[in-house]
Amino acid sequence: MADPDRAAQAAEAYDKAYDYELKYGCCPQCVLATVQEVVGHVEDHAIKASHGLSGGGGMSGVGICGALSGGLMALSSKRGRDRNKFERGKFVGNFQLGNELVKRFEETFGGVTCAHLQQQFTGRTWNMWDAEEYRAFDAARGDRCARATALVTKWVVEML
Repeated sequence: MADPDRAAQAAEAYDKAYDYELKYGCCPQCVLATVQEVVGHVEDHAIKASHGLSGGGGMSGVGICGALSGGLMALSSKRGRDRNKFERGKFVGNFQLGNELVKRFEETFGGVTCAHLQQQFTGRTWNMWDAEEYRAFDAARGDRCARATALVTKWVVEML
């Protein structure tokens, strides 16, 4: 990344996303809100729509990490295909960027699911729908989810 302004934006994005995740939770929203504030391209409705992606989708733990799904949405907010352009092709360039983000995430964390990160960060998986288990998970993970959220956000800002 040669652009010093982009490097400063990426550093700012890391710090903001980290703080947002610790303070508010919901990693995909934290990624998108930070990208919106730092570089733009993300509309409020996208932030709202990402809410259900948290915790591997519906807080299930089984799907893709919410931070990663938020990052994919952020990339698509700028580079994705608009509804009125369906007939113009698949917009493969956005898929390439998304694939790059997924590969980078997987190389860093060894997997892409919320359950994988729970296991990596805490040594086990958790039922986030059980209040006691969620509190225990929250304590056990410390700031690890916030760091993952911040890292994804930094990468996305670098890629945009």
